[in-house]
Amino acid sequence: MATFLYKLGRLAFRRRRYVALIWVALLALAGFGAASASTATSSSFSIPGTEAQRAFDLLEQRFPGASADGATARVVFKAPGGEKMTDPANKAEVNKVIGELKSGSDQIASVTDPYTAGAVSKNGSTAYVSVSYKVNSMELTDATRESLEDVGHAAQKSGLTVEIGGDALMVMPESGTTEIIGVAVAAVVLVITFGSLVAAGLPLLTALIGVGIGVSTITALANVLDLGSTTSTLAMMIGLAVGIDYALFIVSRYRAELAEGREREEAAGRAVGTAGSAVVFAGLTVVIALVGLAVVNIPMLSKMGFAAAGTVVIAVVIALTLVPAMMGFAGKRVMGRKARKAADAQAEAPSEAEGKPNMGTRWARFVLRRPVGVLLVGVIGLGAIAVPAASLEMGLPDEGSQPTSTTQRRAYDLLSEGFGPGFNGPLMVVVDTAKSSDGKAAAKQVSDEISGIKGVVAVTPAQFNKAGDTAMITVIPKDRPSSVDTENVVHSIRDAGQDIKSDTGAEVLVTGSTAMNIDFSQKMNDALLPYLALVVGLAFLLLMLVFRSVLVPLKAALGFLLSVVAALGAVVAVFQWGWLGSLFGVEQTGPIMSMMPIFMVGVVFGLAMDYEVFLVTRMREAYVHGEKPGQAIVTGFRHGARVVTAAAVIMMAVFAGFIGSSEQMVKMIGFSLAIAVFFDAFVVRMAIVPAVLALLGRRAWWLPGWLDRILPNVDVEGEGLREQLGETPAAGHGPGGDAEGERELARV
Repeated sequence: MATFLYKLGRLAFRRRRYVALIWVALLALAGFGAASASTATSSSFSIPGTEAQRAFDLLEQRFPGASADGATARVVFKAPGGEKMTDPANKAEVNKVIGELKSGSDQIASVTDPYTAGAVSKNGSTAYVSVSYKVNSMELTDATRESLEDVGHAAQKSGLTVEIGGDALMVMPESGTTEIIGVAVAAVVLVITFGSLVAAGLPLLTALIGVGIGVSTITALANVLDLGSTTSTLAMMIGLAVGIDYALFIVSRYRAELAEGREREEAAGRAVGTAGSAVVFAGLTVVIALVGLAVVNIPMLSKMGFAAAGTVVIAVVIALTLVPAMMGFAGKRVMGRKARKAADAQAEAPSEAEGKPNMGTRWARFVLRRPVGVLLVGVIGLGAIAVPAASLEMGLPDEGSQPTSTTQRRAYDLLSEGFGPGFNGPLMVVVDTAKSSDGKAAAKQVSDEISGIKGVVAVTPAQFNKAGDTAMITVIPKDRPSSVDTENVVHSIRDAGQDIKSDTGAEVLVTGSTAMNIDFSQKMNDALLPYLALVVGLAFLLLMLVFRSVLVPLKAALGFLLSVVAALGAVVAVFQWGWLGSLFGVEQTGPIMSMMPIFMVGVVFGLAMDYEVFLVTRMREAYVHGEKPGQAIVTGFRHGARVVTAAAVIMMAVFAGFIGSSEQMVKMIGFSLAIAVFFDAFVVRMAIVPAVLALLGRRAWWLPGWLDRILPNVDVEGEGLREQLGETPAAGHGPGGDAEGERELARV
């Protein structure tokens, strides 16, 4: 592989104008496709194989005009002190609002009258109007949303407190600012790392081109493939992070090759042949992790994973072709003034240009002197942080987790105060009486059974469809939608439904947003272990192929699991327990978003393996070329520590920008990914990995003979490349070679 990539790098450098033209043309083509494509709607959310989904599908089939997947809104009114919503003036205002809502948009399916629907609280202080729409929340027009908000604002002038809840006002959080913050921090880090604006600009420019092509392609195909807006958000976040990292790895190796006195084209070829091999396998681990999301069997999540994986593939190909082409345009300016002076000094007096050891070298030597101590501190520290993960409770956030500044949260609180917390998450019970001899009797039995379940405060009469073979019953639980007690109510109804089915033949199904959330969380729980086994197992095989070792991939996988569990512990402590919650803007503690563990495993595993592959591949390369195990660790850190540190800081900056979001879910994702990258890059890869390798010595690179013969030799270290170029494997390495191996005057 190294030989092929070496030739590819030289070709891209030599034909840089054609390569650049091809990528610019692809960007323009993708941009034209995105601009001419029709506006994407939301991806249809479904959870195949769950009871809530079966009930939902049955409703769409048996109640064709009910718009089962339509958006909903609740306009909540509260009377001023001393007044009631049943007072004539207040009642007239509510009726006026109902009329304005009905005439405000042709997307509205129905508007209920609270005075006939029993939607007035017992003390008369609160009432709400339910609005149903013909389309889901993402298909609502801006005019429809504005009409809803305007009606609410107009009603407030009468002296009533008016707030609006429901998913009709739900819009995807704006994401432009966070990406700008991430790119700005990345630019600063790159300038500090390279000491050259040209070298810093290369990874940024190529990463933005890759993300532009990936996101534009997703936008162009959104309607055809039913991709939601969240798909491009994930692809942008991952593509930007890995795109900068991969280009950073190639550019840093190119500078090192130039510092050794090689011609520019030769340096580009060697950079792509060596660091490029690491980029290919690091990219493969990310792709495996993202494509593996299909194991969960939730179409929306699978599409997000495939789309993000496609963006990662683009980032890898750009790193191998466009980056060396751009290095050709940059010339020696990619080195920076200090690095160029150092290179000139080395050319004039090599023996005097050694300089003092950099920070990576000093840290590696420190770990080699105290491997047991460093290992214990790292493992015990992460283990302590991981303790809260044992108390992990998963669910999906409801409107009660939104900031108190939003009208959705205030409407949620008004409903909880006037009707009880359960009104914010009603359960929809669907009774399929097609196989029952007496459908009405079966539906009544269901209502009676549910009324006696602990935690249920209200059950509405059954409403049959025109054919009379399906009934809908609304159940109001006592507690808020995301509580454990509400989950227990759902399970109790389902248990009772089994007995009713055996007695009457009627099938009882529970759905609604609350039941959907519960089933979604359960499905994510069930998929976590298979997903872990698949991703870690495939990546283990891939890393075994890269490192020609059994223990190094095992150590990489175990280290990753430790960092992810520690990150989960930190998320539980902040978002579930409320520790340091005010520091991160957490206004309401609650269960952790159910997709968080799998999402974090998928994203962080791929990114963590980037650092593992880049750092340890350099150690493996030094070891293969003749250095002793301890010396190879120092060489790997001397060449890679600063680059990996910069890559991790950039990654953390991109993710941490999302912590400032007003959306609890986005805030949680940003915090979890940023803290996971911190633990994995700085504790696991920078401390635990060298400590373990130091203790293992030569055993770290052991591979059974029979396995060595079976595994293909992909030559990531470039040993075959060196032989082809006429260099001896140990030239300049090991005891008796250059002092400290290859010199890197650029100190990157």
